[in-house]
Amino acid sequence: MTQSHEREGTGGCPMGYGTGTGTGTAGDAAQKPEGWHDAQLDFTGSMSYGDYLSLDTLLAAQHPLSPDHNEMLFIVQHQTSELWMKLALYELHAALAAVHRDDLPPAFKMLARVSRILDQLVQAWSVLATMTPSEYTAMRPYLGASSGFQSHQYRQIEFLLGNKNVQMLKPHAHRPNVLAEVTATLEAPSFYDEVIRLLARRGFPIAPERLERDWTQPTTHDASVEAAWLTVYREPTQHWELYEMAEELVDLEDSFRQWRFRHVTTVERIIGFKQGTGGTSGAPYLRKMLDVVLFPELWHVRTLL
Repeated sequence: MTQSHEREGTGGCPMGYGTGTGTGTAGDAAQKPEGWHDAQLDFTGSMSYGDYLSLDTLLAAQHPLSPDHNEMLFIVQHQTSELWMKLALYELHAALAAVHRDDLPPAFKMLARVSRILDQLVQAWSVLATMTPSEYTAMRPYLGASSGFQSHQYRQIEFLLGNKNVQMLKPHAHRPNVLAEVTATLEAPSFYDEVIRLLARRGFPIAPERLERDWTQPTTHDASVEAAWLTVYREPTQHWELYEMAEELVDLEDSFRQWRFRHVTTVERIIGFKQGTGGTSGAPYLRKMLDVVLFPELWHVRTLL
């Protein structure tokens, strides 16, 4: 037997990642417990993949109410979306804190990650779109008044990105702990508000009324902010961090718009123009939301260059 064949017989990883040395004898191999490429197979007393991810809890959280086969798709689609939104909020809050302390490079990475999360959410609509109108109609009566419109994480993302609306607190009034979270996000400066404060700290003459305002109100166009961004875009090498921040925000809003648009088209494909389960007009309401601009000056400045 050649040396190379001996190494194959010991079970050692050829790339050096396994526990086998590659020089043992057949007798040594026979004394080792059976395994698969030196992988640990016995998790008695140690943490496994399922333990770490709490999979018993996670995979037991789907409770279809109807006998319809397609309801499982509907549940998993929305539960996984909520998990992605949880991560998006986690990253946005961390990015906001980084901007507040003028530590922009970590914020860029976090914003890029949020944009990719939104891309993932856009693609997820393609899975739900495999549900036909007939299939959805069979399970819709079991949904009651529940609707994605009531997602408190989605509402917090909207508020954190500047689309504030105090009326959107009402769907959460029956859950005091959730209401407190959403209210706190409504009443705090949005991510874009914090970026505008950053512009002021970097020496740009931002109007005082833009720096201190009623944070519960949505973002509106401000001439002093637009002038600052125009300078940044005309002299990017002199304001590179701000220039990169601006482009990260545009990328983020672009992905957010695509998420909204894909939501609209999926709803139209499945229920047409019926009223939504949450009481909204459904697709017409969602189409109206496509007109919302989160960072107005960053889009308008492109026309001025």
